[in-house]
Amino acid sequence: MAKKNQYTPRSVSHPGATLGAKIQEMGMTIREFAVRASKPEKTILAVIRGDSSITPDMSVIFENVTQIPAHFWISRQRNYDEFMARERMAQSIEESAEWADKFPVKKMAQYGWLQPFVDTASKTKSLFQFFAVTSAESWENFYMNQQLKVAFRISLRSTIEPYAISAWLRQGDRQAESVGITADYSDKKLKASVPAMKTLMVEMPENWPLHLQQMCAACGVKLVFTPALPKAPISGATRWIASKYPCIQISSHERRYDIFWFTFFHEVGHILLHGKKDFFLENVEYDNKELSKESEADAFAAEILLSHKEEEEIIRNRDYSVKAIISYAERFGTHPSMIVGRLQHRRIIPITVDAELLKIINIA
Repeated sequence: MAKKNQYTPRSVSHPGATLGAKIQEMGMTIREFAVRASKPEKTILAVIRGDSSITPDMSVIFENVTQIPAHFWISRQRNYDEFMARERMAQSIEESAEWADKFPVKKMAQYGWLQPFVDTASKTKSLFQFFAVTSAESWENFYMNQQLKVAFRISLRSTIEPYAISAWLRQGDRQAESVGITADYSDKKLKASVPAMKTLMVEMPENWPLHLQQMCAACGVKLVFTPALPKAPISGATRWIASKYPCIQISSHERRYDIFWFTFFHEVGHILLHGKKDFFLENVEYDNKELSKESEADAFAAEILLSHKEEEEIIRNRDYSVKAIISYAERFGTHPSMIVGRLQHRRIIPITVDAELLKIINIA
C-alpha cells in the first residue's frame, strides 16, 4: 500500500550530473578523475551521461576523491532509480488504459475491491494493485496464456467475459488468504463431514454460512462467498491453493437456497473425486472443460441432496402439494427447497408450483 501524503518528485536528475559538476568544480579533467578513482575513463563518462549507475563500490571511491560522503551518492542513485521505475510504471499504466476499460470497475469499486480512483490512470493503477500485476501484458500472461500453470491451470481466453471472470476469481483468491484453516486437508475428514453439512442445510440455523465455513476449515478446505459481477455468470469454482488447500468459491449470482447447496456439494464432489491439478468453473464454458468430471460432480451432489431412489418415489406417488413436499423432506432428511428445485429442473412440475418452498438467500 502506498503511504499517505507520500511525496513523489516530478523530476529527479541522474547523480552523474552532480558528479560532472563536482569534477569541474575541483578543476579536474575527466581523465584525471578516472585515474584518481582507478576507474576506466569510459566508465566515468557513462556515469556522467546517465548511461550507467553509481554502484556502492563506486560511491565509496568517489567519497575519497570528492570528499562527498558515500551515502550521498548511494541515496541519489536510489532516488533516481525509483523515479525512473515509477516513470516506467506510469508509461505502463498509460498504455493499459484500454485494457482497464474492459473490467466492471464500477461494481468492483462498489464492493470495495479497488482502491479509490478519479481518472483513467488511477483506475488502471488500482486494477494493477488488485490483480498484483505490473501491466496488462502480465495479466494476460497469467489469465489468458497460462504462463504460471502451477497457480492458474486454465485459460480464460475462450470464455465470453474473461475480464469479469478473472476479477471474480482474483477476489476469491484474496478472500481465501484471510480464511483460517484449523486442520490439514483430509479426504477422510471431508467425507465424514458431509452428513453434518447436510444437517446444517436442513436446519438452516442463524449464521449458517459461517457455520459451513467453519466445518470446511476443520477439514482443511477454504470456503469463500464472492459477490457476483456483471457478465460473470459463475455459480462456483474449485481449485487448489499451492497444492495444499482446496478452495471452494461460491457466487451470489444464484440466490436460491437449493442452487447454493447443489453448487456447494458439486464443488465438494470435485475435491473428493478429482485431482489437485484440476480447476473448475461452473456455468462457464472454457477450453479443455472435462464434461465427464462435471457429470460426476453433479451426480455426487444430487445423491446427497435427494437420492435417485427418493426422487423416484416422489415422482411415482405424483403428490406434489406443499404438504406432501414438506413430509417427503422430513422423511428423507433434506430441505423442501431441494425437492422442489429437483422436480422443476426435471420439468416434473412447472416453475410456479410450490414456489413458496424455494428459499431466497443472500450470502455475499
